[in-house]
Amino acid sequence: MPVRVLLVDDVPEMRQLVRTAMRLRGGFEVVGEAADGETAIELATRSKPDIVVLDLGLPRLVGREVLTRLRERLPLVKVVVFTGTNLDDSENLRDQVEGYVLKDSDVTYLLDLLAHLGETAQRAAVLELPLDLTSPRRARQFLLSNCARWGCGPVVDTAELVVSELVTNAISHGRSRCELRLGLSGSALRVEVTDHGGGTPDPLVASDVDEHGRGLLLVSAVATAWGVEAVPGDGKLVWAQIALPPAQPIVN
Repeated sequence: MPVRVLLVDDVPEMRQLVRTAMRLRGGFEVVGEAADGETAIELATRSKPDIVVLDLGLPRLVGREVLTRLRERLPLVKVVVFTGTNLDDSENLRDQVEGYVLKDSDVTYLLDLLAHLGETAQRAAVLELPLDLTSPRRARQFLLSNCARWGCGPVVDTAELVVSELVTNAISHGRSRCELRLGLSGSALRVEVTDHGGGTPDPLVASDVDEHGRGLLLVSAVATAWGVEAVPGDGKLVWAQIALPPAQPIVN
């Protein structure tokens, strides 16, 4: 599977240089290009790349602000800064990014770094689900299949509950088709469900006799963290993160 990369640089010639080098090298897929910070955030949210190659000197929204927003929206994405700004001027970025490459370096160095990061990027899988009552079952099967490949068995029961509840909410309450995305890093399994329905889900307090209304309460109880984000255009993304045991290995 190719490493999916988003290129963010306001110089078209620089984007073309990197894109061409990736094509000649092979093993990469450029999922989008952005010339300014706001477009970068929108494209990253939509395409969910494995790695973002980010210039710091951007119009409309500076690179450091783009980095902050990327971390908020896509906590598992890897970011490599590719810039003309000297490292001595940006020491505080060292702990916030996976790589820092100056533009006067050989582009081969950048590609080697991206290839290495791609090998250790989070496992990811996406499933489109129709507005159908069978979608929660299909979502659970999709989760079980990927967890078996990735070796995240210790959290599979919790993840199955989370996936079932989030997809059921999208189908039953959002009245919309939805997209299920799974992402596995070294420390957590992340579940995202995007739909195009109205409203914002909130945990409700259900009585002892209620048959419905406990879904998000269960999610909030078993997940390490969860939240809701607006999707550009329409709809929403509901996500939940489930921590892996400290010694849990990740295998293909």
